Amino acid sequence: MRLTHFRQLMDEEFGGVRAASISRDHVFGGLGGRTVEQALEDGDEPRDVWRVVCAEFEVPTERR
Repeated sequence: MRLTHFRQLMDEEFGGVRAASISRDHVFGGLGGRTVEQALEDGDEPRDVWRVVCAEFEVPTERR
């Protein structure tokens, strides 16, 4: 998954403003206590980050 696709999925699922807030502010245990932005900056694959976001926010399987 490319980063642009990841951003699109975040916006579609949460809306642009909330997606940005989640990415910057929400600390995920599944990302080692980092935010989405920190994980991506550290080189984590967007696909893996998306899976953690989906699990944390209980995104339905058909939208994962």
